Amino acid sequence: MTVTNPLLANGRLRQNAPKTVAGYRLFRQVIEEDSALPSNLKRLFLAAAACTKGYPDMAERELAAAASAGLDLEHAASAMTILSSSRGEGAAMRFAAALTKCYGSDAIIEAEATPIAVADGEAAANFLQYFGQMPPSLGKLIELVPVGADAYYLMREGTLSGTALTPAHAELLLVTVLAADYSEWASVHMDGARRAGASEAEIAEAVLCAVPVAGLSAWVVGATAMAAGKPG
Repeated sequence: MTVTNPLLANGRLRQNAPKTVAGYRLFRQVIEEDSALPSNLKRLFLAAAACTKGYPDMAERELAAAASAGLDLEHAASAMTILSSSRGEGAAMRFAAALTKCYGSDAIIEAEATPIAVADGEAAANFLQYFGQMPPSLGKLIELVPVGADAYYLMREGTLSGTALTPAHAELLLVTVLAADYSEWASVHMDGARRAGASEAEIAEAVLCAVPVAGLSAWVVGATAMAAGKPG
């Protein structure tokens, strides 16, 4: 079933701001059609960003559309893992609620927690490998709260390589979420996406997925980060 976007359907906006509505329709077209990225992934990225901004209705609508476009449960659930690390418990649980509404009881499973030991120096080596140098924030964590550094390492690894999404798509989901928050850290995950094989067109589409939740500024911030980090 096709659901009309509420902004596009708003009579006041159609009358008073026809150019705005026409422009937004084109942004939606980029998200809703397969191009550099498949539409179901772009809807997932948008749903995740909506959860970070506190828009549960939008998150549910976009996730339902992703499911209708063929996104399977395990790939959809990957966003909850990524939000757990990148935007915390509230955003992750908002996504969990949307996941249950869209995928039903299959989205709810019982599982025991699995303790994972981190060897001495393992977290530091991982940070150096990924970032190329030790970020001051993580160096301070290793220095002052070593168990916090281990926790950071485990959550970061779970986000980037522990889901059903490919590493490139996990990085791109983070790009959308960070662009929606106008975060300079978007450039870090753009570089991670490039290393994992993502194209500039894929990165651009991931940034555009943030526009419905954060407006045109999401593209400005994201494009600036793209230019800063683009090889060559």
